[in-house]
Amino acid sequence: YLRHPITDAVTEGLNSKIQTIKSNARGFRSFENYRIRILFFCGKLDLYPL
Repeated sequence: YLRHPITDAVTEGLNSKIQTIKSNARGFRSFENYRIRILFFCGKLDLYPL
């Protein structure tokens, strides 16, 4: 950090959110449902698509 003032805080935060989703998603039978849940909660999927 002293040489290059860059941290991986954003990546760690996103990983933490995904791990929380993963722990709540136990029992999903398909990877696609798990993927959609991650995209929805991480802000890449609209609640009401056109």
